[in-house]
Amino acid sequence: MADEPETRDRGRILVLDDDRPLADAIAETLQRAGHTCVVVTEPRRALEIMQTDGFDLVVTDLVMPGADGMEILRLAKQLDPDIEVIMVTGYGTIPTAVEAIREGASDYITKPLNVGELRDRAAKALEHRRLLRRNEQLDERFGFEGIIGHSPAIRRVIQVCRQLAPTDTTILIEGESGTGKELVAKAIHNNSKRRNSNFVALNCAALSEGILESELFGHEKGAFTGALSTRKGRFEHADGGTLFLDEVGDMPTATQIKLLRVIENGEITRVGSNDPRRVDVRLISATNQDLDQLVEKGSFREDLYFRLKVVRVYLPPLRERRDDIPLLIEYYLSRIAREHGKPVEGITPEAQRVLGAYDWPGNVRELINALETMVVLSEKPVLDLADIPPEIHRGAASSGTDAADAVQAGMTLQEAERILIERTLRTTGGNRQQAARTLGIGERTLYRKIRQYGLS
Repeated sequence: MADEPETRDRGRILVLDDDRPLADAIAETLQRAGHTCVVVTEPRRALEIMQTDGFDLVVTDLVMPGADGMEILRLAKQLDPDIEVIMVTGYGTIPTAVEAIREGASDYITKPLNVGELRDRAAKALEHRRLLRRNEQLDERFGFEGIIGHSPAIRRVIQVCRQLAPTDTTILIEGESGTGKELVAKAIHNNSKRRNSNFVALNCAALSEGILESELFGHEKGAFTGALSTRKGRFEHADGGTLFLDEVGDMPTATQIKLLRVIENGEITRVGSNDPRRVDVRLISATNQDLDQLVEKGSFREDLYFRLKVVRVYLPPLRERRDDIPLLIEYYLSRIAREHGKPVEGITPEAQRVLGAYDWPGNVRELINALETMVVLSEKPVLDLADIPPEIHRGAASSGTDAADAVQAGMTLQEAERILIERTLRTTGGNRQQAARTLGIGERTLYRKIRQYGLS
């Protein structure tokens, strides 16, 4: 007896082909894989159905009388940008099918059809759609425009961002490198009245004084050697929108003076020009340095500091919000796997515990890089301890926060049980169903233990 198809791969599919026997054969193949199919032989009828009914996948012939597959593709994407579309084509129209891929089609398959290939291509397309939906759900559950987490620290950040977004308040975002300062700035912009205008970012630490001024304020033709034409700066490009200045603590003193003047007057002057230009820009700055100390040392202007820190937002390092690590792993693991076309579906609890015990000096950026390394190098659907980079293994072992190190000889069984349950709940982000599976006990038993040990 054939294996029952996995529920997650099942989808609602529209099959369109003017050759009725071929359309029925496609539908039969996909229905045997557990999908629900609607068969249509007229393109105009398909266009009507798509406007009133929802589908996960469209399998359509590329060349048909009355309307071609490209028209079907465009309407499908207009109605649902995330819908998957597979083109069925003859060998003579493969270049057109490749063009359809550029237009947003998921894949194409050539006639005569290979039943197994069709089934696999459809499963891959539906899995991609499932991951997109999963990411959207994660955003809705845990994020404010991509800020992932449910720890008290990150919830405070999200709450402040929601309050700041509708205003034009100047903001200073503080936090270590890799904590996601630009992500927070984008989230504020995307939820502001300026969201339909540009979000422009500039790293102040990456440029010399002369280049930084040109990047900020623009320059006129001939203003300096190499200025072959007039160029707008970041302030003008962000006019009506938001300018994000990263690592503002590294800005040279001369540039600080000019930036202060822009904030006070709302005008910029291009390098090599005497004519000021009005700009309407919301300014968000970020730093991984202690600006108070820089002001005391005299390397950062106090008057500019006061202008930039109207509202301060502090992003905690990842080691101070370990409860968010499982959510970050889940979110970025699916995204990275999709981007690289790897069949990675999850990670073992043991591997997740090691990642949770590591201190992540590079914060979320380092976690994402580690997950990408693990996904790219692994050939398994579920990542395990063997996939974790050695330096993270060593760092986790020396941190003293791993659950295995917490259970010591001489403890009572109740003490050890309490520690394991507490750490497992922390590792799973408070997901009791997942924690029960990891511990190998029933959910009711876990609930009883939680009450018994006073855990939350």
